[in-house]
Amino acid sequence: MNVTKEYINIHKIIKTSDSKLLKRLPNFVIYLIKLIIRENEINRILSAYADYEGVDFLTKIIHELNIKIEIEGKENLPDNRRCFFVANHPFGFVDGLVLTKTVGSKYGDFRAIGNDIFKQIPHLKSKIAAVNVFGANPREYILELEKLFNSDIPITHFPAGVVSRIKKRKVEDSDWQKGFIKKAIAYQRNIVPFFFYGHNSYLFYLCYIARKSIGVQANLELVLLPREFFKKKNKTIKVKIGEPISYQTFDKSKTYFEWAQFVKEQVYNLKSSQ
Repeated sequence: MNVTKEYINIHKIIKTSDSKLLKRLPNFVIYLIKLIIRENEINRILSAYADYEGVDFLTKIIHELNIKIEIEGKENLPDNRRCFFVANHPFGFVDGLVLTKTVGSKYGDFRAIGNDIFKQIPHLKSKIAAVNVFGANPREYILELEKLFNSDIPITHFPAGVVSRIKKRKVEDSDWQKGFIKKAIAYQRNIVPFFFYGHNSYLFYLCYIARKSIGVQANLELVLLPREFFKKKNKTIKVKIGEPISYQTFDKSKTYFEWAQFVKEQVYNLKSSQ
C-alpha cells in the first residue's frame, strides 16, 4: 500500500511566494484552488511513482492517464542531439510531458527549460533547467543554463513562455521570446520544430477572456491547468515533427526577435502541411 507524500502544498507555495497578491489570498480561496487543481490526486500519483525518474517517470504518467501519442515525422529527429527541440504550447502540462518523453526516449537524456516550480517534483528535478517566469533569475540559474547550452544534451523548450491563448479567434502562442535564437547561434545548436494539435477546454479560454475584459493582469486561468491536464486522460495527442532548422539560417538579415517569429511560423506551418 502506497503512502501519499505531500509533494505539492499549494498553501505553502502561495504564502511563501514573491507575489503580494497571492500572499493576500484568504484561506478559503486557497482551499478552493487546492480543490480545482486536484492537489490530493497529484500527490497520489507522484507518490505512486516515487521510485521513477526522468523518462521512466514520464512514461508512467502517460500510462497512468492512458494517453495515446501519435507522432508524424519521427524521421526528422536528427542523429545530432545538440539541438533545441521547440514547440507550440497549447496545453500547459501534457505537451511538455509528450515533448520531453519523445526527446528523452530518442536520445536517452534531455533537459527541459521550464518554470522553477517543477523543481519541487523530485522525479523531474534533475531534468529541469529552471527559469523564474515571474521575476529575475538568480545567478545559479543563469550559470546552470550556460553550462547546459555548451553541452551536447538535447534541450526542450516552449519559446512562448506561456500557454497558448485565444488570438484573433484562434488558439495560438503569443510572440516567441528571442533568447533561444541567440543561444542557438552562440552554441551552434540546430532547432527541431514540433507542432501539437489541439487546445484546452473552452472554460480555460473563457476565464482568460473574462479576466482580460475586466482588466485583471494576473493570469487567473493558470489555476485551471491541472484540470486541463486530467481532462487529457484517455485522449490521443497528435504531434508533427518538422525538419531541423540550421543555426546558420539565423543571419543578420533579421533581428533575433524576428527570427524567433520565423521559427514560430514554421512550427504552425506544420499544421497546414499535413
